Amino acid sequence: MDTTLTAILLGIVEGLTEFVPVSSTGHLILASELFGYDSSEWAMFNVVIQLGAILAVVYQYWGTFWNAGMGVLRLESEGLRFARNILVAFLPSAVLGLAFKDYIDIMLGSPSIVAWALILGGIAILGIERVANPKGDATVADLPLIQVIGVGFAQCLAMVPGVSRSGATIMGALAMGVNRKTAAEFSFFLAVPTMIGATTLELFQKGGELTAGTMRVGWGEIAIGFVVSFIVALFVIRAFVAYVSRRGFAPFAWYRIVIGSAALIWLFAR
Repeated sequence: MDTTLTAILLGIVEGLTEFVPVSSTGHLILASELFGYDSSEWAMFNVVIQLGAILAVVYQYWGTFWNAGMGVLRLESEGLRFARNILVAFLPSAVLGLAFKDYIDIMLGSPSIVAWALILGGIAILGIERVANPKGDATVADLPLIQVIGVGFAQCLAMVPGVSRSGATIMGALAMGVNRKTAAEFSFFLAVPTMIGATTLELFQKGGELTAGTMRVGWGEIAIGFVVSFIVALFVIRAFVAYVSRRGFAPFAWYRIVIGSAALIWLFAR
């Protein structure tokens, strides 16, 4: 398949799946099997274009980030609590991600792990939706540290491809009683430092190959994927919060189970 068309398709997949609990990384890995391209050549592309989706969060919630930043500079309590909660929730994945990066890279090459993680994650979402009792209207800045730390460690589950970073953080928050809207927004905000950190590490390790032009996938494809993922993610973010606030996450759980089951059947049958 032409690299430009592949970049567009992967950008669409990334934008559609980054912020909903279905695993963007898992979908990109399965897409590599379905479209038949060399996933190793697109590994850095898959990480870097996530910044396009992250930029959509910053654009959509610019007022929130601006007020929080000004609050930190002015030493205002709400801004300081917001920054503290994002930083504390980010730290577990930062530490464990660096410690286990080699093992994570090995799992990224296994579409069967993705398929099983999609199925088991879907079952977990159905279970949490059944027993969770989200209540109140607390914002991200209002969350106590015990809930923030719990969300941070829940995010670490997403190191297994197919689990879903947004799914792990949202379900972790729901399980601790956070309301659906705040759980979704906390996941969006936490994605910013998490994905910036992951992209920085990937560029540090493989950026030399890209600059030297030794990789088939270059800056042009990355730019295309970045823009496409930004545009698609912007629409998804706006629709997702409104939807889950009214309907919950069960449809995403069933989607995961169906897609994961279909992927397993396909992988074993081919």
